[in-house]
Amino acid sequence: MQTSDSITPAPTETAPFRTDAATRRAARRDRTGRRRRLLLAGALVAVGAVAGTGLTVNSSLAAQRVAETAALSESTGLAGEQLGAYAGIAQAKVHAAAADTLTVAEDTLSDVAGKIDADTLASSVATLGDYETLPLDEVRELTTSTRAEIRKAADAAAAHDRAVAEREAAEALARANTPEGAKQTARAMAASQYGWGESEFQCLVQLWTKESGWNYQAVNSSSGAYGIVQAWPAEKLATAGADWRTNAATQIKWGLDYIARGYGSPCAAWGHSQSLNWY
Repeated sequence: MQTSDSITPAPTETAPFRTDAATRRAARRDRTGRRRRLLLAGALVAVGAVAGTGLTVNSSLAAQRVAETAALSESTGLAGEQLGAYAGIAQAKVHAAAADTLTVAEDTLSDVAGKIDADTLASSVATLGDYETLPLDEVRELTTSTRAEIRKAADAAAAHDRAVAEREAAEALARANTPEGAKQTARAMAASQYGWGESEFQCLVQLWTKESGWNYQAVNSSSGAYGIVQAWPAEKLATAGADWRTNAATQIKWGLDYIARGYGSPCAAWGHSQSLNWY
């Protein structure tokens, strides 16, 4: 029996536990994350156990691959067979890029041999050659750096080729600018462009020997006539080329055209010169 002054506590009412869809999804993500971490921890332990058995296993490389798998899992939300397929595709792409880069690098080494120092590129090729046993991140970095070395080597070889071509052109011009070189140019040009044979060429030799001694820098001190052909005014030679001051072939081109238009042939021009002392 209760006394009048006793108080019976009222029953405590508990509010119903409610979860909305977002809360349930968050809970599932938490549980899934815990399961993944447990699986990854187990994989790491397994790697260590296999390494301790004496089998030929690179435990550090295996651990790296496990870590890469974990990173893929966290970034993609994939797991199990899906994650394995994703990782396999990624590895295949990285390895294919490395193989292609090695092919280009080896071709480049062959192309630049004897032109430049390509030791840095050769070193990159040697290192990248082990791409099948290296972590994927390292393979990516090596592929990128090797491509950069390929570009450097190709640019350096191209610069070398340009320098060689310029030197050879300068040497050829120097030879052509000698009196004998100029005569060879004139003989070939007279025959190919005007059909003048050896007899006409001999008249040309006498004419321009008298005018300038076949010196492409000859200047007449009184009139200012210039070059092998003694053009006056000298600037007329510019119609044959901008390098008329320094190139015997340009002067010869202008002189043969002048003779063809004015006299018809070198022997006719030589006869005029003998009669009047000019042509």
